[in-house]
Amino acid sequence: MTEHTPSPAETPAEEPAEVSAPESTPESAAESAEKTSEEPAEEAAGEHAGGAGQGPVPEAFHRRPYSFVRRGDRLTARRQKAWDDWAPTRVLDVPRVRTDTSVHPDHEFDAAVAFGRQAPLVVEVGSGLGEAVVHAAAQDPARDYLAVEVYKPGIADLLLKAGQAGVDNVRVVQANAPEVLEHMLAPASVDELWVFFPDPWHKTRHHKRRLVSPAFAELAARVLAPGGLWRLATDWQEYALVMREVLDAAPQFENLHPGPLADDEHPDAGWAPRWEGRVLTSFERKAREAGRVPRDLTYRRLP
Repeated sequence: MTEHTPSPAETPAEEPAEVSAPESTPESAAESAEKTSEEPAEEAAGEHAGGAGQGPVPEAFHRRPYSFVRRGDRLTARRQKAWDDWAPTRVLDVPRVRTDTSVHPDHEFDAAVAFGRQAPLVVEVGSGLGEAVVHAAAQDPARDYLAVEVYKPGIADLLLKAGQAGVDNVRVVQANAPEVLEHMLAPASVDELWVFFPDPWHKTRHHKRRLVSPAFAELAARVLAPGGLWRLATDWQEYALVMREVLDAAPQFENLHPGPLADDEHPDAGWAPRWEGRVLTSFERKAREAGRVPRDLTYRRLP
């Protein structure tokens, strides 16, 4: 793979900050001070060329709310070296529209070209600092892993971890997750989809920015192969309930751990056990130290 995401120097400097989909909460993430902001930034107004041969972009494409706030992309010297060393072969080059984390509707991901082989594909939305996806890739080299993340310092950390671990079955796309699922990924091409600790957008006026929604469930159903798994986790109880309501209502999925929700006598009822394949990250450790109980959900894509 010889592709890489355009650097900030290749993106117009006057473009305002944009909003899309991280997986950290300002109140609970260890790295939250860098990664997110509680108030959404204004959506970028300009357009970028989508590349030669790319068709026009539907008007509805421009009006969708994003589910994250991306702040500065400045890298420390250590992260910059990791980016310089590994981005050319690990970070995908994607044609853009409007913003530097958008995906042109005509762009399709070729996993065989990206990884140099045919293997089951796992997609993690909001890979953060890369702890979970790099650990999983090292433990399971027979599968390929695509990390979806918008925060450049987080991607640089992921690249550093992967390089140090000698992991070559991880690729990264710096892009808005719904656009990746809608445009880049082919139908039924994903073996597992992971959404761990997405931003809860806990204020009522921001709920429309939540990643897990009926619309996103449709996109997840589109890319997951029959029998494929959607694994989710959150440390916000109210958002956990919303996630379950959304997925229980989606006819394309079945809950692998159904039943009545937790009560005082059965605090874990209705939730999946903590998945042993998810490494304990600094994010989850901070959440537990703050007294929040992470909830896991696992759903299977029906035929």
